[in-house]
Amino acid sequence: MSAVPEADTLDLRAVEDAAAVAACWPVMRQLRPHLVSAEQFVARWRLQAASGYRLAALWRGDRPVALAGFRVQENLVYGPHLYVDDLVTDEAERGGGHGARLIAWLAGEGKAFGCARLVLDTPLTNVLGHRFYYRCGLLATALRFGLPLE
Repeated sequence: MSAVPEADTLDLRAVEDAAAVAACWPVMRQLRPHLVSAEQFVARWRLQAASGYRLAALWRGDRPVALAGFRVQENLVYGPHLYVDDLVTDEAERGGGHGARLIAWLAGEGKAFGCARLVLDTPLTNVLGHRFYYRCGLLATALRFGLPLE
């Protein structure tokens, strides 16, 4: 049985071009299966990047193993805050501390941007995710309600 290399052997870096975004597709589709192709993912990344969305990944060589999509926002509820759109670790890599490393990095980024809070949404059905977030020090402070407008 082969062991997964330690998290500290991974390189955490920004994903800043279309080729790197496309390389992230196999991991992102585990979180966002409604995106049907790497091309669609790249197109959505481009649109969102124009309004401040950033993507960072933990890389093992040229292969991303965990991703975080985020942006700095400001509203009347939280003031300036770092909003985490996406947080996912490749299924084969889960349990290796990658998500916790990304959360810690995101918190540092938020502080560097002058944010008072890190905010993310997760479905009520994501019980394992909730346990992970609590272990990382995040607290459930709200419910989000939605109304489809189709």
